[in-house]
Amino acid sequence: MYRTLRAGLATLALTLGVPLVAGAAHASPPRPQCVVSLSPTATETLYAIGAGPQVQAVDKDSNFPTTGLPAANKRIDALNPSVEAIVGICRRTPTHPSTKPDLVIISYDANSIKEKLRALGVKVVEQDAPTNLGGAYAQIRQLGELTGHVAAARRLATSIATSINADVASVPAHASQTINVYYELDPTFYSVTSATFVGLLMKKLGLVNIADAQATSADAGYPQLNAEYIVSANPQLIFLADTVCCQVTPTSLAQRPGFAAISAVVHHHVVALNDDVASRWGPRLSLLMKRITVAVRATLADSSLWG
Repeated sequence: MYRTLRAGLATLALTLGVPLVAGAAHASPPRPQCVVSLSPTATETLYAIGAGPQVQAVDKDSNFPTTGLPAANKRIDALNPSVEAIVGICRRTPTHPSTKPDLVIISYDANSIKEKLRALGVKVVEQDAPTNLGGAYAQIRQLGELTGHVAAARRLATSIATSINADVASVPAHASQTINVYYELDPTFYSVTSATFVGLLMKKLGLVNIADAQATSADAGYPQLNAEYIVSANPQLIFLADTVCCQVTPTSLAQRPGFAAISAVVHHHVVALNDDVASRWGPRLSLLMKRITVAVRATLADSSLWG
């Protein structure tokens, strides 16, 4: 569940206009020279829009892109951040004489870090997990505005939206084919409902999420199911988002008591996802949607399921 919390704890923005006064345009704000990202999703986005050179420190969970990230001594625990470490992390240069960052991006306000940093004059922006695609695109654009990469951020958001829309359109209408889906976050059966970001993606494709029927207001969209319920729900499609953290595979899933008889296991519609791709809403969001839509099309095309 620890990884699930990191994934789940990890949302927007308005386009910043440039006002005109007396016919002369004000200069745009200078690009921040030292950015600290305490959000793996934000880190991926910053590098994707060309702001990587401005990033001088990241959280311990940031692992993409695979090259170019700050060294180990520039890593901060986002779940237990130290104010002292953050305000002393930046390189001193003639144009940036302070060790305090110009901008800190967080996805979780651990230790009230936002208030503490702001009290020291550090700009902090919190981007919580969005609840819809519009929120994800808005966060990408916001990071572009904050770092001086507006055009690149807009292109990235547009590219992701175009790819996702095409994938959604590629799934044929299937009113007569009900696909029950189980999305596993960890081996203790934590899942996501249709009220979550990933759950909404599956709902757009007409999937029936078995976690919805078990959700309560206390779950915040992440209920813990049990093996007996999952077996009885008999999902036709299963997504595993715990293949890296917990080494769960379609084979190991089938070895759980009762799981070998589940439709998705019998008909080989258990899809192993990369944990990070499955839990982040940045540049690789289109990759997640691609995997989901390919699996849905394969399930719909399986004549052994529908007779």
